[in-house]
Amino acid sequence: MQWQLGRSCGVGLRVVIFGVQANSRYPDAETVPDTVLINPVITLLDENLKEDWEGCLSVPGLTGLVPRYCNIRYQGSDEYGALIDRTVSGFHARVVQHECDHLDGVLYPMRIRDMINFGYRDVLFPDSHTPDE
Repeated sequence: MQWQLGRSCGVGLRVVIFGVQANSRYPDAETVPDTVLINPVITLLDENLKEDWEGCLSVPGLTGLVPRYCNIRYQGSDEYGALIDRTVSGFHARVVQHECDHLDGVLYPMRIRDMINFGYRDVLFPDSHTPDE
């Protein structure tokens, strides 16, 4: 991989890094394995969408109701060149889509259907005690 980088002009890699372990921000979320995903390809397995609340370190303190596909397959390589090919659903699928959106300059507020469902977390959920991003 380093040989390719040294010989090419421009950026030849698209890389996302994600993973979610036990986390007070997502107390009911399943574990998402720590992953370095290079040149990801996402394939939708069906057209089922679910709206759920998302936040992001790129827009701290804000949250919004974002539609995401429920079932996806993602492929790419890890940092050692090994192939990754996973079929996932639910929260795991949401995390992958959210992180891959960043590669295209898309932040989650751009996907919100109704901006009434977007705002500061402490205003929308004043009784919530979630930690800051």
